[in-house]
Amino acid sequence: MKTLLLHLGQYFIMIRKVFSLPEKKNVFFKQLNQELKKIGLDSLGIVTIISFFIGAVVSIQTAFNFESPLYPKYLIGYATRESLILEFCPTMLSLILAGKVGSNIASEIGSMRVTEQIDALEIMGVNSASFLILPKIIAAVLFFPALIILSISIGIIGGWIGCQTVSITTASYLYGIKYEFSSFYVSYCLIKTVVFAFIIASVSSYFGYYTKGGALEVGSSSTRAVVYSSIVILIFNFILTDLLLG
Repeated sequence: MKTLLLHLGQYFIMIRKVFSLPEKKNVFFKQLNQELKKIGLDSLGIVTIISFFIGAVVSIQTAFNFESPLYPKYLIGYATRESLILEFCPTMLSLILAGKVGSNIASEIGSMRVTEQIDALEIMGVNSASFLILPKIIAAVLFFPALIILSISIGIIGGWIGCQTVSITTASYLYGIKYEFSSFYVSYCLIKTVVFAFIIASVSSYFGYYTKGGALEVGSSSTRAVVYSSIVILIFNFILTDLLLG
């Protein structure tokens, strides 16, 4: 319990340092541009591949469970859409991005800490937490919703391809996709995504920022960043679902 409170205290101290106005806006926007590429654009490939096959598998499994003639075929498209929007795309992809993006953030900042680059920034009077971490948080919060929207779209296409393998017509699938659509579910999905993006960027930065030791400890910090980011995402997934849908 004492260790948990210590980590929470250090985390909030770091967050307070992070959210301060950048001293040089041109340098800040240059950093932000780099982070948008590293965190967002470099994740397009894995998001596309995973989303396509998730959509295909969800539609096939749904068709398998709705084999009874009592169920109309369009329910397969409906169930695929709801599964992707409500849970698979925002939560599963966030967990995967916690592994890809979170470990990269923790190892990058941790390497700077053990090589004393962060100490050099502090000596020069630079707010190292804001300079290094704020662009990563903003990039994640801005780009992750776009990745999730893309993921939903590709997942629906993957679901359509999956339906072709189980003899579900395109007309039935598309009817199910449009059936009783609620725009609030998309808002719920994006709210979760923004929260998860903040968790991934800030928690991973925390473990990197407070790394002590050498190269071995950098690897350990990267692992802990992924593990704790995933745990916090699952906790907040339950809290947000209960608040928004309960």
